[in-house]
Amino acid sequence: MAKVLIPLPARDFDPTEVAVPWRVLTRRGHAVSFATPDGAAAAADDIMLTGRGLLLVGGLLRANGEARGAYAELVRSGAFQTPLTWDAARAADFDGLILPGGHRARGMRAYLESPVVQRLAVTFMTAGKPVGAICHGVLVLARSVDPATGRSVLHGRKTTALTWALERSAAGLGRIARFWDPFYYRTYRDEAGQPAGFMSVQAEVTRALADPSDFLDVPPDAPGARRKSSGLARDSEADASPAFVVRDGAYVSARWPGDAHRFAVEFAAALEGG
Repeated sequence: MAKVLIPLPARDFDPTEVAVPWRVLTRRGHAVSFATPDGAAAAADDIMLTGRGLLLVGGLLRANGEARGAYAELVRSGAFQTPLTWDAARAADFDGLILPGGHRARGMRAYLESPVVQRLAVTFMTAGKPVGAICHGVLVLARSVDPATGRSVLHGRKTTALTWALERSAAGLGRIARFWDPFYYRTYRDEAGQPAGFMSVQAEVTRALADPSDFLDVPPDAPGARRKSSGLARDSEADASPAFVVRDGAYVSARWPGDAHRFAVEFAAALEGG
């Protein structure tokens, strides 16, 4: 049995990117612990759970039934209800780290910008322990600077993250679905709701890499490339074919909630030495 840590913001994380890896890992006999800023149980982005206010395209944007079922199991678990604080979490107590994402500005920015979470990420990465990051979670690693090198821990790594194509597509659907809140899918926005200091996830992650070619997306000639890249098909326990996941040694990355099942399985394989 391995021990895995999942740091979370106080609120607004993506439910799929947390609940699916939790379910996959616990079903394989691993222990998953959580950490939040204040040690209180975190809350997922409620709109991703309920679809509230997403109008006609809500089915494309919200967590699907399988993910919502996993989240319902997750919130009943003792580990989720009794998290550590970020400050109390120690890399030495765990065998692996998962960094989930989420896009809403209210809760996610504190997590994405936390020096405490970034120091944890550096410790796991430099120790060679399995680390998984999905969607906006890859930004934590891009911003985590190894003091020994002065560079991001992703420097010299192959990775993926939320691609600009997927981010742009979600933002466009979000403007249609929530016309009164058109920047719902913009993590960085000012008090008036306008994009503030905006840089796409792909652009910021790429900037942290040794070479721009180290950021990977679905090759255009790959089997099922259009389906994988569309943002319309999500993977599942039974069908991993829509997913795109990158593994570089003990580091596993994925683009968005639609990759979550394969991401979790690949991370479990890294954890188990496969």
